[in-house]
Amino acid sequence: MLFKNLLDAKYRELQPNFEELYHHILKKQTHDGDLLLVHLNAFYNPEVHTWDNLDEKMSPYMFGPSHEGHSEHTHHDFIGEYVKHNVSAVIYSDYLKSVEYSEDRRKEIDDLNFDESITIQTEMLIYIKIWESDTFIKKFFQLANLLEGKPYDWHYKLMTTSREKGATGTRDVIIRNKIRDKFKGVIPRLYSAFKNTYNFQVRNSIAHSQYSILGRHIQLNNYVKEDPYSQLRVLSFEEWTDRFHETLVLYTLYHELLNTVNENYGKVVSGMGDVFSIRISRKAPVEEVEYKDIHYREFFKDWSWYPDK
Repeated sequence: MLFKNLLDAKYRELQPNFEELYHHILKKQTHDGDLLLVHLNAFYNPEVHTWDNLDEKMSPYMFGPSHEGHSEHTHHDFIGEYVKHNVSAVIYSDYLKSVEYSEDRRKEIDDLNFDESITIQTEMLIYIKIWESDTFIKKFFQLANLLEGKPYDWHYKLMTTSREKGATGTRDVIIRNKIRDKFKGVIPRLYSAFKNTYNFQVRNSIAHSQYSILGRHIQLNNYVKEDPYSQLRVLSFEEWTDRFHETLVLYTLYHELLNTVNENYGKVVSGMGDVFSIRISRKAPVEEVEYKDIHYREFFKDWSWYPDK
């Protein structure tokens, strides 16, 4: 269940940290176009070298949604519809009072708990949609990199098999070590937001349906005594509610930040003939830095390699 007062409180708390992230990156980025590349989902596509149905040779250095971006849009629509139809104006503390045990209201309370358990399982699906999202992980990785003064990583690659070489890392390693921990010393509340929301064991428990709901508790069936990342045995509904609301706010502010990036870069180039230079840190065929102009399309609020005719 979603509660407006919880979402609003977390939004007010976290929103200034995203403003701070934005301004820190503007100061730290080593090329003015790197932050724009995060919004553009810039990437290296080696498959270009196998394309034989084109009149002219294409560069493998590209930007645009690609498959992962279209996937993100699909899941974003789903999440948006859930939020639109499931936010309650009831104050969360008042709701908790309504489910306090009372023999006289036993049937009513059982029904409320059952309904909440069903919504939680829908929220679990959304939790996975967010923390398994290729673009969500990729773009936060790039933001964390820019925060350290590193160039945009065109060759970022999520590890999908254990034998894969040259990959940036697994989802879990990237989220914990290459995103979350990078925020710790600079924007500690953003670090704690990742700490409060993302949990490897919870994610796996949901993904593999290794949980059961008993009363107002979620029993996790993937506890492993010897595994430091699998030490949870149970989550209360209240603990889940806090984790999920903060996840949603983190996800919302991530999208708002990228929209702000696009809007502000659009304003900048409006006085520059709608042309902006980006930096491509190439590794193929040789390691070198290349600069190319891209063009802003005011009508569509987007970017292209070519100007509008």
